[in-house]
Amino acid sequence: MIRGVRGATTVEKNEEEHILECTRHLLQKMIEANEIEAEMVASAFISSTSDLTAAFPAKAIRESEDWRCVPVMCVQELEVEGSLKRCIRIMIHLNTSKKQSDIVHVYLNEAKILRPDLPKVEN
Repeated sequence: MIRGVRGATTVEKNEEEHILECTRHLLQKMIEANEIEAEMVASAFISSTSDLTAAFPAKAIRESEDWRCVPVMCVQELEVEGSLKRCIRIMIHLNTSKKQSDIVHVYLNEAKILRPDLPKVEN
């Protein structure tokens, strides 16, 4: 079964190392919360808002040796009036036997407002 694991975070500044650091942190929290190994991952999509121009967040995933062969796509998030700024979102497509209700979606920093209905994972 393939399940989607969602995650999002916000960054404080549009600087390459900060963007990559925040993306790495989000990915690590998603991995820990769902016991993900790279071999389980079919693909990952990463989006960022248009105000983040200093780096491709996907670079943070590609830097990891274990994740080097995982197909990753980086796209720009839709610009919707009033939407959250400086936001990075990740969707991992995961091969797992877990039920949908057992998947833990991770929302960090200001991105917690995107899904207030979900249990929170600590930053």
